[in-house]
Amino acid sequence: MTSGFFWLDTFVKVAIALGFMLGLALPVIYAELKIMAHMQNRVGPYYAGGRWGWAQPIADGLKFVQKEDLVPADADAPVFKTAPYVVIMATIAIFVVIPLGPDLVARDLDLGAFYLLAISSIGTLGVLMAGWSSANKYSLMGGLRAAAQLIAYELPLLLAVLAVVVQAGTMSLTGIVEAQSAAITIGPISVSLPFILTGQIISFVIFVIAMVAELSRIPFDMPIAESELTMGYLTEYSSVRFSMFFLAEYASLIALSMVVATLFLGGYFVPLVPEAWLNLVGPMVVLGKAALIVFFVLWIRSTFPRLREDQLQNLAWRWLIPISLVNILVISFFAVAI
Repeated sequence: MTSGFFWLDTFVKVAIALGFMLGLALPVIYAELKIMAHMQNRVGPYYAGGRWGWAQPIADGLKFVQKEDLVPADADAPVFKTAPYVVIMATIAIFVVIPLGPDLVARDLDLGAFYLLAISSIGTLGVLMAGWSSANKYSLMGGLRAAAQLIAYELPLLLAVLAVVVQAGTMSLTGIVEAQSAAITIGPISVSLPFILTGQIISFVIFVIAMVAELSRIPFDMPIAESELTMGYLTEYSSVRFSMFFLAEYASLIALSMVVATLFLGGYFVPLVPEAWLNLVGPMVVLGKAALIVFFVLWIRSTFPRLREDQLQNLAWRWLIPISLVNILVISFFAVAI
């Protein structure tokens, strides 16, 4: 009975996370179309679904579904077909540990930060599977670039999270939010401040840069690089499988933006709001903070050109990783001294 309830509970929560992911991905896709259009001084989607083109993401999804699902003759078919599922399941798994309120979290793990870093790396395995199994040199080069990019930017991402864990004194994501809600006494005033205002601004900047690189979005889109590799590891994909990669990219953007909100911006916590109300307003607060990060990522896509491969690696190994190590030393010193 207990085992049956566990699996039912797990299935329901995973289904909710999947619905949550799909429900957020479509608005973000639409937002990117309209934001980029305005930044480039053009109208953008306007007719699908009526004025302002609100149904354009749905129309694009239906277009992909209607296309023929092709598998190259020389491809490793089982691996080729499995790759998009690996990517999208890794994304769903991130949503499972993000707290939207004191009691609104699918799994509040004691090692939540460790789980988050581990599970976010699985998506890159799916990209490698797609690149290797496609029997296409452009796909293979895209997969290898993705692996090199993961190795380079996973380290500063991990070190940025480690600095937060040191300051919070816990790896639980809910515990990290609670640490930010704790009152800090500054003279006669007691205030609750997010970590970005209490010494984690460097970790915040490093995490956001590494996050964009992990998502392979401009200016870090070397694994795809349309002008060089056609579509990189996506070259041989079509129909639903291509749309799964496409959807997973935006879902990962939302998930990691919510992680940024949790680690650095106070998560679901709102000053002066009673704890009993946080379960009601918490989801809107987290999504509002995440929306700011999403907007920033969409903004830089329209602003910066693609980096060269050597520039991408130099940024990680010569700048972000050394700065992250120094940042951890400083945070650790103050954590012990205060």
